[in-house]
Amino acid sequence: MTAYLNALGVICSLGRDKHEIARNLFAGDCSGMRSEAGWVPQRSLPVGAVRGELTAIPAGLSRQNTRNNQLLMEAALQIRQDIDHAIQTYGRDRIGVVLGTSTSGIDEASQGLAHYIREHQFPAEYDYQQQELGAPASFLADWLQLSGPAYVISTACTSSARALMSAQRLLDLGVCDVVLCGGVDSLCKLTLNGFSALEAVSDQRCNPFSVNRNGINIGEAAALFLMSKQAGGNPSIALLGSGASSDAHHISAPEPAGRGALQAMHKALNRAGLQPQQINYLNLHGTATQHNDAMESRAVATLFPVGVPCSSTKPMTGHTLGAAGALEAAFCWLSLSADNHEHALAPHVWDGQPDPELPALNWVTPTDRLASTGPRYLMSNSFAFGGNNVSLIIGDAP
Repeated sequence: MTAYLNALGVICSLGRDKHEIARNLFAGDCSGMRSEAGWVPQRSLPVGAVRGELTAIPAGLSRQNTRNNQLLMEAALQIRQDIDHAIQTYGRDRIGVVLGTSTSGIDEASQGLAHYIREHQFPAEYDYQQQELGAPASFLADWLQLSGPAYVISTACTSSARALMSAQRLLDLGVCDVVLCGGVDSLCKLTLNGFSALEAVSDQRCNPFSVNRNGINIGEAAALFLMSKQAGGNPSIALLGSGASSDAHHISAPEPAGRGALQAMHKALNRAGLQPQQINYLNLHGTATQHNDAMESRAVATLFPVGVPCSSTKPMTGHTLGAAGALEAAFCWLSLSADNHEHALAPHVWDGQPDPELPALNWVTPTDRLASTGPRYLMSNSFAFGGNNVSLIIGDAP
């Protein structure tokens, strides 16, 4: 069954709605990545933060007041009219919520624990449920008063890509008529210090696939799709294929030859009924670490021997962890959107100095464009700790 992606709400360092984000994304604008002190001791690091005040959590849901839920609500408010229409059409019990996250409300929990150490009691506004990984789905369901399935998938940096896969399964099984799916992760000291301890965080803007690459940047984002059995919008955009694998090579390092990544991409193509040469663009995971970029370039060169236009968008947003899969699927959605009159693609932003030990890839430039008419097929890769790999194919619905 085709899973139509009928509406998109999105917020990240590129902007606070899909129009602003599309404009900055297709221009290769990295101005949202700004160096900040205070996250990691003795270091100033580029982070992809959402700037400005966020909409307040309603008073009746104050126990669920986290930055993560605020980002999620900002994305949901952008498509509130579409959500309300779905509620009127199908009923609250036929709408599901499937989200990916890796941080949830852990920053508020960390602040609560620091307060407890100082004052020997938790602050009045702290609630342990804020840090539960299921909190974003519970919040969205409570806020919208939905009674369909609501849960979170947390598989590190593939979390929200897997959420899209799981949402499609709910539609295929007839459990739901509509699923709100995507991902959300907020900046917090725990993740920044964790990746810093792994010596994986760069002091400069990340430089994917360059010989000079030296680590990731971290960002925050929320991306929320309204996935439905019924087409909506013009053109109709759909999740056409998805593939996942777990090669379990290492707790934090990818399998060097990219076998698990290749398996996930093959599965996505098979499910979509497509050949590699039919893919018009590939959004790479492209974290700018030594091991990820080496593995991914080998897998991509194996699957696409004649090349495919590709780019990593992480220099513009940072790695948004559990939100990355949905955010980068959203970038593919924006390339296909009817609002994208020039049919632009996200350019590859780097220093232009390739690593001679890696296969050469076909980098998207600011002048590259998608065909104006379909069918058009875009692939997005997400890879995570533990050898967890997901590839999604988004395109014009048949």
